[in-house]
Amino acid sequence: MRRPVLRFALAVLAAGVAFPALAHPGVQVAVDHTTRLHVARPAGSVIVGNPAVADVTVVDPHTVFVSGRGYGVSEVVVLDPLGRTVWDGDVVVTQNNADQVTVYHGMAPTEMACATICTPSLRSAKPQGASGGAPGAAPGAAPAAPQAASVPAPQPSPGVP
Repeated sequence: MRRPVLRFALAVLAAGVAFPALAHPGVQVAVDHTTRLHVARPAGSVIVGNPAVADVTVVDPHTVFVSGRGYGVSEVVVLDPLGRTVWDGDVVVTQNNADQVTVYHGMAPTEMACATICTPSLRSAKPQGASGGAPGAAPGAAPAAPQAASVPAPQPSPGVP
């Protein structure tokens, strides 16, 4: 008698773990790429949690295109004209590894787009945390010149003439 109850309890727990994943579907898209999202009911408006990560374009009432703008995760909610949720999920923007390489010169990365030859991509011209550019500098601006440090003059050791 105890075994069927235990099996039922385990089945309920497993179902409880599986259903939240179904309630919040996700979309994965590479940075600077787009993926099509078909919604069951007509889309009236779209809310993007972090516009620096993802962008959304409504093409027709049932077709929404999600574009990867920057690396990360953003929630996207599609509402119908009455304000009811049609789709709610996370958009995960990842790096596109196809035909790209990253070249490091010291700590400064340069993303290269490769076909028959490799050339720096437009993304590598944007200021990044470790790109060597000054914070707030214009894209493509040369790194700021290092400031001269104030170094004290050496002092003679005691007992040495």
